[in-house]
Amino acid sequence: MAKNRTTLEPELVKVPDLIINELTIIAPNRSSKDIATLKDSVIFAENVYYPNRVQLYDLYHDVLSMDGYLTGIVQKRIDNVLNKSLKFIDTSGKVNDDITKMISGASGRFIITKIIESIVWGTSGLEFIVGDKLNVVEIPRKHIKPEKGLITKQQYGVSKEDNFVIDDMPFVWVVGDKNDLGLLLACSMYAIYKRGTFGDYAQYVEIFGQPVRIIKYDAYDTKTKQELKQLLDSSGSSLAMMLPKQADFEMMDGKTNNGDGQLQLGLIKACDDAMGICILGNTETTQSSKSSGFAQAKEHSKQQNEILKSDMAFVVNMLNSDKFLTILKTYGFSTDGAFVYDKELDLAELKLRMEVDTFVSGKVPFGDDYWYETYGVPKPDNFDELKAKMEQEEEEQEKEPNPDDDPNEEKQKQDKTKLLDTKKKSVKDLVFKSLADFFDHARQ
Repeated sequence: MAKNRTTLEPELVKVPDLIINELTIIAPNRSSKDIATLKDSVIFAENVYYPNRVQLYDLYHDVLSMDGYLTGIVQKRIDNVLNKSLKFIDTSGKVNDDITKMISGASGRFIITKIIESIVWGTSGLEFIVGDKLNVVEIPRKHIKPEKGLITKQQYGVSKEDNFVIDDMPFVWVVGDKNDLGLLLACSMYAIYKRGTFGDYAQYVEIFGQPVRIIKYDAYDTKTKQELKQLLDSSGSSLAMMLPKQADFEMMDGKTNNGDGQLQLGLIKACDDAMGICILGNTETTQSSKSSGFAQAKEHSKQQNEILKSDMAFVVNMLNSDKFLTILKTYGFSTDGAFVYDKELDLAELKLRMEVDTFVSGKVPFGDDYWYETYGVPKPDNFDELKAKMEQEEEEQEKEPNPDDDPNEEKQKQDKTKLLDTKKKSVKDLVFKSLADFFDHARQ
């Protein structure tokens, strides 16, 4: 159970004013964005003396909310971390159920999401509301000035005057490198080009996706011209042209080199692939290319797993930081311990490792804990007792039986050898047997 808040130090339970209520929030600028806008935004964000990310974050909001593929791969990277089992282990090695339940709940998932988003956006800010239960709200990124260590009331604020210093606020937590502009910086260019290409593709479909009606008439026959015009007006809204027979007409539609619109679709796919590599480190785990196969997809999956491991390590480091653990302490949690992820085993890789370990263990001794930790088998609480019993059984099985009791001495030796092979067990044997049974059932 959580501790009573009255037992904590007075400086930890002091309730500050909520700075989120002091900020003047302005909606993102949704005006048209192009490459020139991106370039100017980066220049403003990287200004040495007066850095400001407002324009850049407005552009991030625009490209992320309007590009379904980019939104999907960003959420995929976040979900990969959220779906891993996280727990808090105290100094005695036991799971702290209170903190574990909190971090796996809605508030904990929100905190982890913002930690991962700091990689994508460059920074994330959280304000914790003091109370009996953990409650947290996000600080708008446009008000965070990581280079100056400030949170400004106005989004274009730059000085300490009438603003908030991050280090002076115990219940405000800002995550991210102060010089990092996030992965969306690299994706923004491709998202802008992709948006323009989609417009070109839509125009292509509008023009060439339906037949063009061309009618020729005698230049001097005005009555026929009027009748033909009425006919075209009453026969549909597709593209129509009326030309005098004397005119020389040729439609240069570009279909010679782009008869099916693959020019635009190719550029769209190239932009998607570039964004996929930037966010996920690969392309094959999200969509399949024509040249892809099992080996290629497997290799791309390994690359994504490496990014996942890095994200998980980053999350654990942030959650185990002094800042966050101190904040948790103000809610009455006992923070003597650390956050850790449950170990997940790759069964295919584990089977190969088991074969190697079986061979190596016949050459050199392995510690008992190695088998439990490597293969994820829970170690029993009465391990010493069970091991002593196993050793005693082994000693009894190794005793020589009396050959006179069995007239067939050779058969007796064979039975003895078979008995020792099947019943002699060690810690390694028990672990391998459970794993081998599992693999056999899985293969069937």
